[in-house]
Amino acid sequence: MTALALKVDIVSDVVCPWCVIGYKQFEKALTALPGRFDVSVHWRPFELNPNMPAEGQDLREHIAQKYGSSAEQSQQARSRLSSIGESLGFHFDYYDGMRVVNTFHAHQLLHWAEEQGKQTELKMALFNAFFSQRQDVSDNEVLVSVAGGVGLSESAAREVLSGGLYADAVREDQRWWLDREIHAVPAFIFNDKYSVLGAQEADTFVRVLTKLEAKAAA
Repeated sequence: MTALALKVDIVSDVVCPWCVIGYKQFEKALTALPGRFDVSVHWRPFELNPNMPAEGQDLREHIAQKYGSSAEQSQQARSRLSSIGESLGFHFDYYDGMRVVNTFHAHQLLHWAEEQGKQTELKMALFNAFFSQRQDVSDNEVLVSVAGGVGLSESAAREVLSGGLYADAVREDQRWWLDREIHAVPAFIFNDKYSVLGAQEADTFVRVLTKLEAKAAA
């Protein structure tokens, strides 16, 4: 049986916890369908907080302002995320003083990393840096170090960031997805036709992928 070519565009942000969970659920679904898909993943930029200032904002303060959540509701949400993350093999280290940061530079680095064949490795490393290692992924030196950690050239990464070489490309990509009514993340688009919105359970991804496989065979 020949594996079905599966192009997966994932619209997400590196400070979005549900984007981590959604991808981990997608991976789990692929594990349940071994050898049936030849997968090509492409991470697309989305900024949850495009106007976030350089200094960032306290996470709890930000959540309260943006969503109107009480301190208790916010804590319950973080506990739930941490529990789901652990079940999927990802550690969320929420801590007092954690800050939400601007991710525009991170998206520029990811755009470049796709050209180097290292985009998914960098994306997962950035998730890990922000959520598990208490690192500031708006800091260029942090970004350069994370890039080096996945085998990318640190000097080239520094040049990408300092020169804003992919800033226009990222803005254009962001607009493209917003024009297609992607206003919340994660969003998974399969073979430019079928979509799954949100951090769905692995079973949901299995159902969608199985339907996609059946349509391709019809």
